[in-house]
Amino acid sequence: MSGAAPIVHPSAIIAADAEIGAGSKIWQFCHVMAKARLGARCVLGQNVMVGPGVVIGDGCKLQNNVSIYTGVTLEDEVFCGPSCVFTNVLTPRAFIERKSEFLPTLVRRGATIGANATIICGVTIGCYAMVGAGAVVTRDVKDFALVIGNPARHKGWVSRTGEVLGPDLLCPRTGERYRETDHGLVALV
Repeated sequence: MSGAAPIVHPSAIIAADAEIGAGSKIWQFCHVMAKARLGARCVLGQNVMVGPGVVIGDGCKLQNNVSIYTGVTLEDEVFCGPSCVFTNVLTPRAFIERKSEFLPTLVRRGATIGANATIICGVTIGCYAMVGAGAVVTRDVKDFALVIGNPARHKGWVSRTGEVLGPDLLCPRTGERYRETDHGLVALV
């Protein structure tokens, strides 16, 4: 680890073999479990749980009451709004052990997940995509897509900076222009 030491609130529980990146901040009542890897400059709000073996990239922000379960991977600069939910099994039952059925979930670089959204296991949320508050994501989300509702449906496109794009696919904040592809949008340089 190089750079500023992580800040860990005394009430947080960090497993001895967890890796915490430089400059990260872990606040009250968080729990980072065995073999979890948290990148540099991350912020975990109150009552965040990071499950065993979870990988979280650099610069991620997890707001209060978020649980990241085994099988979920967050790439760099992902934002998880308060109380958003990830699942790791499609058909859970209290009386049946299904840990062998955990499905991988990938949240790509720069994506935003709104407050109280639910992300069903096995999906990929594309780069810089935005999941609206309360949405239930049941299938893959394209790069730069804006999805809302239950189940989440494509509503439009957002720029790298999170601005909703009009028909011209021009970011009103930066002037960046985008074009549509099979995988979503791509920024034109």
